[in-house]
Amino acid sequence: MSSTLLQASELGIRLEIVNGLPIWEGQPVYRHQKHVERIVQGIEKAERTECACVHAVDVYIQFPNGLKRPDISIFCQEPSEEEQDSALTMIPEAVIEVVSKGFEAKDLEIGPPFYLSQGVRDVIVFDPLTLLVLHVRRDNTVRQVSPVTVELECGCRVLV
Repeated sequence: MSSTLLQASELGIRLEIVNGLPIWEGQPVYRHQKHVERIVQGIEKAERTECACVHAVDVYIQFPNGLKRPDISIFCQEPSEEEQDSALTMIPEAVIEVVSKGFEAKDLEIGPPFYLSQGVRDVIVFDPLTLLVLHVRRDNTVRQVSPVTVELECGCRVLV
């Protein structure tokens, strides 16, 4: 991991790069993390799926066109041992972002098209202030109100 990213983290700043554009955000606050933990507890494997529904919280993922740190990433298998000590390079099946106050555009406008362009099949954005659950796929976008169970293309489901 680059020393710049590590230094930023030590200063309480999350750095991401989207299509060459650096984006920063303050470290998540307690309320944000409570929502992330609640959502993680609602991830489950649906019947008849080969996907293991493995989740990772707040880890860097090196995408072909950027570096992101989704609040929650869902994979069908564990990352390899070699990859577990650096930014992951495997593309998640789904990502879930919890909107941080003041950074709504990053999560609602910049994130979903970027993730889809990188091969993520399901992008979910939850806004705790409005209870909006935005579920974005390549072919459609659905707006719902939390609490709602979202079925993912990989065969996992999540209560948001």
